[in-house]
Amino acid sequence: MIALGRSSIKIHLALDPCDMRKSFNGLYDIACQHVDDNRLWREAIFVFTNKRRNRIKLLYFDGTGLWVAAKRLEKGTFSWPKPSEPGQKRLKLAPEALQMVLDGVDLRGATLKPWYERAE
Repeated sequence: MIALGRSSIKIHLALDPCDMRKSFNGLYDIACQHVDDNRLWREAIFVFTNKRRNRIKLLYFDGTGLWVAAKRLEKGTFSWPKPSEPGQKRLKLAPEALQMVLDGVDLRGATLKPWYERAE
């Protein structure tokens, strides 16, 4: 089970869209291009979307193997951040921010209340 509520989990969001026909090996190859250090795989979720932003896949290594979870929206699109720096390929998100993206919240302009923010 993927537990987004754990504060130790790291979220790596791929900013470029990818082919949603990819599964374990294809997504793993893309994730490996984004990280140089294998230690980043511990307690980490890699998040991918397609060009139309109506599908999302999560790749998670739990210590024994890879999980792939997928969601396809029937209507609408996921809000997806844009790179803040030229050439940026991934973005680190807090688990709460990923949950908001999965729930359909547009993160642009959305802010967390000070009492809700957690230190890293």
